[in-house]
Amino acid sequence: MAYRDNREDRVEGEESTEERGGRGRFFRKPKVDPFEADKNLKIDYKDVDLLKRFLTPEGKIRPRRQTGVIARNQRKLARAIKRARHLALLSYTDQSSD
Repeated sequence: MAYRDNREDRVEGEESTEERGGRGRFFRKPKVDPFEADKNLKIDYKDVDLLKRFLTPEGKIRPRRQTGVIARNQRKLARAIKRARHLALLSYTDQSSD
């Protein structure tokens, strides 16, 4: 199977994904760790409102790729969420009973 160069087939003024950096269709802004950006923010199992920001509506812990938290803080966050669940400050699942 031979490689075909289709540059002649392209319309004038149209860019390929290679010319745009090979990123494809969407550009994702790099996420910033909120705990590194704001030094006053501390990970604490008693701060339920802060911990809820890092949970899905089903009660699962959001992954780093969604929240932008660095690995060290993600481990602290997971530990705090699990402690808060154990003390019944947070629920293990969503509130609905299907």
